[in-house]
Order: sequence, then C-alpha cells, then structure tokens
Amino acid sequence: MNIIIKPSKLEGDVIIPPSKSLSHRAIIAAALSEGKSVITNVLFSNDINATISAMEACGAKIIKHESSLEIYGVKRIIRKENIIDANESGSTIRFMIPIALTNKEPITFLGHNNLVNRPLDIFLDIFKEQGIEYKKEDNVYLPLYVNGMLKPGKYYVKGDVSSQFITGLLYALPLLESDSEIIITTDLESKGYIDLTLDILKMYGIEIINNDYKSFSIKGNQYYKAHDYEIEGDYSQSAFFLVADMLGANINLKAMRFDSYQGDKKILDDIKAFGGNISFNENGLNAKGNPKGATIDFSQSPDLGPALTVLAAMSEGHSSFINAKRLRIKECDRITCMAEELNKLGCKVKELSDGMEIDGVNEINANILNAHNDHRVAMALSMLCLRAKNDIKILGAECVSKSYPNYWSVFESLGGKVIYEN
Repeated sequence: MNIIIKPSKLEGDVIIPPSKSLSHRAIIAAALSEGKSVITNVLFSNDINATISAMEACGAKIIKHESSLEIYGVKRIIRKENIIDANESGSTIRFMIPIALTNKEPITFLGHNNLVNRPLDIFLDIFKEQGIEYKKEDNVYLPLYVNGMLKPGKYYVKGDVSSQFITGLLYALPLLESDSEIIITTDLESKGYIDLTLDILKMYGIEIINNDYKSFSIKGNQYYKAHDYEIEGDYSQSAFFLVADMLGANINLKAMRFDSYQGDKKILDDIKAFGGNISFNENGLNAKGNPKGATIDFSQSPDLGPALTVLAAMSEGHSSFINAKRLRIKECDRITCMAEELNKLGCKVKELSDGMEIDGVNEINANILNAHNDHRVAMALSMLCLRAKNDIKILGAECVSKSYPNYWSVFESLGGKVIYEN
C-alpha cells in the first residue's frame, strides 16, 4: 500500500500502544509458567503474533481476546511443533532460539524479509562450543536447523551486538538442571532492555543476580510462576508523537509511565537535548520547543533513530548522531535509508559508518519516499507533514503493521490528511 500525505496540522490526545518489548517478555514468561496468567493491554502486531505462535509451538495454550490474553503455560517446554516462524521479529527469533533449546528435540527456525540477514553469530558460537548440531545456508541466517540442547555452564557473550541474545539466555538458563553464568565480554549496550527483562523475570518468580552488568549469575532448576500483568505504553512509539510536538503539533500522549524501566524512555532526554520542554503529569505527556541541533548517543536506544533523524533534519543548526552502528542491522539499514529518503526532500544528511551528521533545513520539497519495509521509517517520515509545503508519497506504508497496525487511522484521527493507493 502506498499513501499520499498532505501538509497537515496534528493535534489531540493519543493513547500510546503498549510496549512491544514488554509484551514479548510478559507473553514468554507467562507461557513458561504453570497455570493461568492474564496479560492485558495487548496490541496484536505482527511481531507479537509471532511470539504468541512461537510459545504455542512450545506447548502453551494461549487464548486471544480483543486486547488481552489468557495464557496457560508449561513448566518445561513441550514441543508441539518442530518449526518456529519468527516472521520479521528480531526479538522473537533471538528470544526463542535458546528457550526452544531447553528441549532436546530438533527444531527449525524460520524468518522473512530482512530478518534472515540479521546476525545470529552469538548463538552459532555457543552451538559450536557446546557441540550442538546446526545447519543454515551460507549467505543467510535463516532458515536455521538445530539439533541439540543447551547445557548449563559459563556463557561468554558480546554486549555490543544486541541485548536480545542476552535476554534469550536469561529466559532459558534458569530452566536447565544446574547453575549457569553469562559473562559479558564487551561494554553492554541497551542496558535498559536488560532491566526490562530482569524486572519481568523477577515478577514471574525467576531469580537472577546482576553483577553490575558485567555478568549474570543464574541458578538452575527454577520454575516460572503465573502472574497477571498489564502492559504499559511504549516509549519507542511515543518518539514519533513527541517529535511531532517539537515540529509544531499539539499532541498529548496517554498511557505512559514516568517510572518506566524502558530504555527508550531516553527519548525524553533526547527531546530536551534538542531544546524541548517536557510536560508529564496526570493529563499526559507532551513536548514543546523550537528544535535546535544536538549530539545524540544511540548506543542504548537504536529504535529512536528514525524519529530523531527527522527531528534533526528539521532543527536549526547542526546535529551529530554517534554510536549508532546498530541502526544498520534493524529492519533496514536505518542510517543509509533515512539519509537517502530525507536527502530526496532537500535535507542535508551525511552518512557515517556509525552515525550521521545532519544540518537542519527550514522547508522540504515534495517527493516520493520509500519506507524500506521498516515500520519506524514509515512512521518517522509521516511526521514531515508538519513541515511539508506539498504532498509527500510514501511507498510500502503498510509495514507499520509490524508494531502499530492501526497507526494510519490514529494519524488521521489527529488531523493527518492521507490518500490511500492500493
């Protein structure tokens, strides 16, 4: 689906969808808990549906309601299917590989589009070390066939590739028969995501000792305990609307928690770095300000990249994005793709190996843009309606369904003017 966005003024209240990161984690923990858990405020995006299907393949019974789940979990993985299809979800594939390997039966992992190219070397190295058989094609990571079971012990893991590998192991290792330790061999990036994982694990009865993020001590033979949980609003999704506020919108964000553990809560500090004023009270969250260039470090928050690239391109002065190399291994290469699309509009974005240099412009030219099958790119580009003098066309706009299926209807409810092309 392609869409044409006309210059628009955006205003009104928006209920921010539930955190995708917390949704994945809560669904998996509940599905590993014997008994019934109820998860509320669930948005059934493509990624979340992939995790639900994966846990069903591992023995859980999951009943969907309009915005909630009844989950009847299993103490230990019971393989109902020998295939787990992660669709396009990086969280699903990296969480599920170690979890599924707490069962010794062979299994094949599938993925689609750019997920087949996203690195899994950390797991492949573990397989080699532990003598676990695996097969894959030479130039891609998926499909991946694995025959073997994880063994308790010491796991040496890089911390600067993706915290998702560590989260997967933190879920799986407590289920093994004896103790394990995860030793981080580099600086740990995205610590906020590890905090989310540890918080959910504790809530579901799993004990992990965090040794200052340098290592994690994990007792074996633990059991998850059923627990009801409500998903809070997603800070990575709030980024697009906060950027819109900085570009002249008047949007009030609902369902956000000020005391959240989400790493992407860093968006509040980033908005302040661009000269924004944050208002956060019982009425909701919003931002105001005349954006000025800033230096932003993305080592802990790569998902904020597309939204903040749009803000920097529309800010007065110069911005530098640093420690952003992980933006290259998302649904698309978000450094190259955002630079390519914004420069079509007359913006001044220079691509670096691990970041960007951006000089802000006052106005942009109409053009045809490509979402590159990346939900965050599509949503970020839509906010340009606030500064556009003419129509902007976005190709492949349906990709928002990965995380925010009703995004375009929400966009229209705020005053966005959209023409849909099939």
